[in-house]
Amino acid sequence: MPDLLLELFSEEIPARMQARAADDLKRLVTNGLVEAGLTYAAAAAFSTPRRLTLTIEGMLAESPTQREERKGPRVDAPEKALEGFLRATGLTRDRLEARDDKKGQVWFATIEKPGRPAPEIVAEVVTATVRSFPWPKSMRWGAGSLRWVRPLHSILCITYDEGGAQVVPFEIDGIAAGDSTRGHRFMAPDGFAVMSFDDYAARLKRAKVVLNPQERADHIWADATNAAFAQGLEAVEDRGLLAEVAGLVEWPVVLMGAIGADFLDLPPEVLQTSMREHQKFFSVRNPKSGRIEKFVTVANRETADDGATILAGNGRVLAARLADAKFFWENDLRVAQAGMGEWLDKLGAVTFHNKLGSQADRIARIAALAREIAPQVGADADLASEMVYEFPELQGVMARYYAEKAGLGEDIARAAQEHYQPLGPSDAVPTAPVSVAVALADKIDTLTGFWAIDEKPTGSKDPFALRRAALGVIRLVLENGLRVGLEQVFAASRQDADSADLLAFFHDRLKVYLRDRGIRHDVIDASLAMPGNDDLSLLVKRAEALSDLLKSDDGENLLQGFKRANNILTQAEEKDGVEYSFGADPKLAETEEERALFAALDAARARIEPAMRAEDFATAMQAMASLRAPIDAFFETVQINAESQILRRNRLNLLHSIRAICSDVADLNRIEG
Repeated sequence: MPDLLLELFSEEIPARMQARAADDLKRLVTNGLVEAGLTYAAAAAFSTPRRLTLTIEGMLAESPTQREERKGPRVDAPEKALEGFLRATGLTRDRLEARDDKKGQVWFATIEKPGRPAPEIVAEVVTATVRSFPWPKSMRWGAGSLRWVRPLHSILCITYDEGGAQVVPFEIDGIAAGDSTRGHRFMAPDGFAVMSFDDYAARLKRAKVVLNPQERADHIWADATNAAFAQGLEAVEDRGLLAEVAGLVEWPVVLMGAIGADFLDLPPEVLQTSMREHQKFFSVRNPKSGRIEKFVTVANRETADDGATILAGNGRVLAARLADAKFFWENDLRVAQAGMGEWLDKLGAVTFHNKLGSQADRIARIAALAREIAPQVGADADLASEMVYEFPELQGVMARYYAEKAGLGEDIARAAQEHYQPLGPSDAVPTAPVSVAVALADKIDTLTGFWAIDEKPTGSKDPFALRRAALGVIRLVLENGLRVGLEQVFAASRQDADSADLLAFFHDRLKVYLRDRGIRHDVIDASLAMPGNDDLSLLVKRAEALSDLLKSDDGENLLQGFKRANNILTQAEEKDGVEYSFGADPKLAETEEERALFAALDAARARIEPAMRAEDFATAMQAMASLRAPIDAFFETVQINAESQILRRNRLNLLHSIRAICSDVADLNRIEG
């Protein structure tokens, strides 16, 4: 069984496109081969800035012969019907077979498609793949019609086994497939022929090309951390940058340079962002001071001066970039230390939304709402309001630096950094009271405002990220254990927002949040149906306790007993036209099981009522679960619809007690099963 090696060699492929392109190459070629009948044992794809490579092991030497049987017209059908069937199958009448069918004899055709050699199929599949490759952006060059991400120079395509290698013969836009490739553009540009994938990878490495992008990334990170460690420093981890840089070089050479003394006092985040975004440099930090003092750059070649010229050039470019950053930092500090009036004066002219006013209007609303929320989250109302007015449009790390340099307190500085969090499901949630108060006010003002002007999310469209804002409120409340009545907060934010509809929106978001944590949707519905469902912490506490109960045998069996009692009671009330909600009399109990159920209900009620007042849902659920055995015994031995109407009414009232006690804890009617 032969193996296949394919390389598409071009000008530089953008780093951000390489991983997906390698996956697409593997998917398109292997899918095409399998559809044509060529199965294989294993496949792997690789990328460098100048090449996409695919290796396939254990491929069939040819596709298997295929037999297809087709049913045609009846033997006595009109001649034209038979002629059409013969044209469709490509057979003559003497190759048809008449067989008995339910409606008489019918013509059947057996069509054999002989297998095709692997090289023929590979040539077709690769040609189709290259011509229809899904690049995000592509180009044409020269006089040809082929589109590729950058000009395609050569195609290496061979099959090989123990007997040797052979080129798969095909041509795309004047580029003929062959068995050769080239090494590093500068250090080993000459071409060479290969006989297998192992030979290919080994010869590439000798020609200063590391084929595997993960191997390049591991090499970069190992050399960077070792270089930093040798000087008592540490490289700042940045996985995204590491993957990108590994896609920029075929032969990574790690170099470490120093940052000019004039820039060392810039905030570490300023240095790190500037170097990462503009220069693709890794930051190197002093673990004792926390300052960024050096940088790591990755060259694509070895040089006679061990990279000194490269570092000098990079240092000059970096100094120019950091000079700009220092100018903006010092200018912003001047504004912050002067009271920020220059920033604040401009906010009245900045429109937040044409129906919701300016940023200045929004700031006034958030400040007022933060003052209302602050006592509920343990924050100082004045500090919460001050933070909004002091740093209205600032967020993130830089806002904290400005607040500190302006001499504001730690609470305000932290809130300036954190008040926009969390941005997503994996983002950190603020815990400082002032930060939480302002974060809640910010998000709730946004939500109530857009509800008031009827700009709600529809389907997949959510241009103002309102789902994210609602999830942010949910996480702020739950992960800080806050007891906040959302309807009250909505009303404090805006009177013209549909609070009931907005709360339903929150409940939908909460279902998604809890479902990801293993709580079933029907358990959430059973908890939502209870009073206080705008208190998310209370709601989730109830749902978690109910979920735990239903995972136990007692809980599952209790649910069945409750539903049986509820169904019998509901049918009797509908039939009799009365409500059986009067207290059942234990004196009328005739059996030990009936008396035992009376006693169990009294004991459960005595535990459930104080537990519910204390919001101890776990204890309440346990007390409810204790009813499982007496309810089961009652239904096994007691006839509800007794001949005596007095006994029947008493037993139906007893069923009402079961329903009432369970319904005080959760709406079990909403539980499936």
